[in-house]
Amino acid sequence: MSETVKQAEVPGEVKPRSVRVVLMALMIAMLLAMLDNMIIGTAMPTIVGELGGLEHLSWVVTAYTLATAASTPIWGKIGDMYGRKGSFLTSIVIFLVGSVLSGMAQDMGQLIGFRAIQGLGAGGLMVGVMAIIGDLIPPRERGKYQGMMAGVMALAMIGGPLVGGTITDHLGWRWAFYINLPLGAVALAMVTAVLHLPKKKAQGKIDYLGAALLTVAITSTVLVTTWGGTEYAWGSGEIIGLIAVGVLSLAAFLFVETKAAEPVMPLHIFRSRNFTLMSVIGFLVGFAMFGGVLYLPLFQQAVQGASATNSGLLLLPMLLSMMVVSLIAGRITTSSGKYKMFPIIGGALMVVGLFLLASMDTDTTRLMSGLYMAVLGAGLGFLMQITMLVAQNSVEMKDMGVASSSATLFRTLGGSFGVALMGSLFTSQVTDTMSEKLGPDAAKAAGSAQLDAASLAKLPEAVRDAYQHAVAAGTHSAFLLGAAIAVLGFALAWFVKEVPLRGAGPAQADGEGAKAAPAPQDSFAH
Repeated sequence: MSETVKQAEVPGEVKPRSVRVVLMALMIAMLLAMLDNMIIGTAMPTIVGELGGLEHLSWVVTAYTLATAASTPIWGKIGDMYGRKGSFLTSIVIFLVGSVLSGMAQDMGQLIGFRAIQGLGAGGLMVGVMAIIGDLIPPRERGKYQGMMAGVMALAMIGGPLVGGTITDHLGWRWAFYINLPLGAVALAMVTAVLHLPKKKAQGKIDYLGAALLTVAITSTVLVTTWGGTEYAWGSGEIIGLIAVGVLSLAAFLFVETKAAEPVMPLHIFRSRNFTLMSVIGFLVGFAMFGGVLYLPLFQQAVQGASATNSGLLLLPMLLSMMVVSLIAGRITTSSGKYKMFPIIGGALMVVGLFLLASMDTDTTRLMSGLYMAVLGAGLGFLMQITMLVAQNSVEMKDMGVASSSATLFRTLGGSFGVALMGSLFTSQVTDTMSEKLGPDAAKAAGSAQLDAASLAKLPEAVRDAYQHAVAAGTHSAFLLGAAIAVLGFALAWFVKEVPLRGAGPAQADGEGAKAAPAPQDSFAH
């Protein structure tokens, strides 16, 4: 791709082959960010066995998640101000440095710190991918590539646990981190060689105060959702204090952003009705998806006797359905330019799918649970990429980075809230059911840990039966909460306004659509 792809150029002038090469590099980077947590999850028991520090185990994941969430909006703003390519390459390098250091860690404290470095890079990877796609491919044409992004997500979720288990068993857990190096090197080389975007010169300084306040607000929120009901009781001083810090820092952030010359998250983007709606719907999608990914394998292992080794394959019906539907929705969007029906259909299917999953009990077959997962996957397929596409189409090109980072952040925070609230409900229901069937002492002994199929087989029949009923009751409550939340997403989808997508498409080869700034057309003022 020797020619420079300018943001204001006619989309049709970008060579399809060059775009495909760039997209391949972007998908590798996206795979890096998504695959990492999936691989590490499988390797964690081995890591704890060698490094010790079981009491700090959760921080290996929390440090990564926190750093990713906190850095996401900052990466988006840096890309808008100083150029997308440089910030994206920097995020890849930081991610790879964190991977190498994590693989070399000698104790749990070092691993947690190096995972935070990795997370800083990962925040830039996801935002960079979405924003660069937003720069190169106008929304009208972007639907063609939705299936590719959904496929990468499915590959990460299915392949991650399998790859993690294989690497840990045959090469050692350190290679679960080192495996990022060859993939990262390929992504670096391809992006450097084929991606040419115009260089930018910032007109103002980075909003450091706003960035710091937003980081504190995000960190407090993630810690509340991570620790609430597990490390500390929801009514404890620690959780109440974190909530207070989060609320105060968010209020201060909103005030600072109204005064900053170059705000890290310009509040004017939320004047667009579609952008605000897609941010909230993205939050709800994250809530449902991450909750489903967490509790479906647990149900199938504990209640249906599936092997933990194949936990990624258990999600295959949901992920395949999501990938196929995303591809079809993308093609229809590209050919017709219409998209409003997809959030509505997706919201309805998500509600139905979660209600069906909530109906599962100890007698539900794997075939039926697979069909229920496919319904949820179809709903997510209609929503996952469309929410990002419409969010990006609702802002001017100069705000593409912050729009992408904001949409990504809301989805991430939705996942944090989903895992926390569904997890709290699940644990409470499991404890209550076990106590009801076995008595409080026996329930505490049997339910102190999540049991896999092999561990369950060793339990007395009465205890095993009680535990299976308890897990079924817990997943029922968790998915019922998810379904109730999804109803809100379905209701909001009806308020999305069908604003024409930027990009010529077959009917407008003159490129006028690419130059239009549609943000005012769907503002709340209208």
